[in-house]
Amino acid sequence: MNPIKKKKDFETTIEEIRKFSYGYLDKYNPSKQQLKTYLIKKFFKKNQKKTNKQELFNLIDTIISSLSSDKIISDRYYSEAKSQVFLRRGYSLNKIRYCLIKKGIDKKYIEASISKIRENETDPDFFSAVKICKRRKIGPSREENNRPLFYKKDISILARSGFSYEISKKVLEIPKDEFKKFCKMI
Repeated sequence: MNPIKKKKDFETTIEEIRKFSYGYLDKYNPSKQQLKTYLIKKFFKKNQKKTNKQELFNLIDTIISSLSSDKIISDRYYSEAKSQVFLRRGYSLNKIRYCLIKKGIDKKYIEASISKIRENETDPDFFSAVKICKRRKIGPSREENNRPLFYKKDISILARSGFSYEISKKVLEIPKDEFKKFCKMI
């Protein structure tokens, strides 16, 4: 099991990996997958040909599981915190789900975070689309003369942001005075 032949070198390797992980956790709030990727890159950059790769992967997994059991790192809390940050930025629920999947979060935590947002917020996708329109100055933020000209462009911007066609259409058809009211509610 030891990736390193000598016991002293093995213990220093473990301490080195722990030191790297604590340093990264001190600076950032990563998911387990992000921490694993960082440790692998960091350790192989520093010690290129000293150890067996597969056994080192197992060692990193063991250290991450010990950090998880000590409640130093948790994908559940990461998922909840990031989903709230993404919602404040104006991300759609689809984009939030995709970003969390990309970060390596388990699907059960993602679904729990999304359902929590749906319980606490009223129509989160609609208000996120309003935020996007306000920030990007599209749709109701445009001058009335230019709105029909840029309709396709605006709807494609909202589609790339993860909003459904119905929500995009609903937001783009809001009159300017109602849009200002929604912006004040945000």
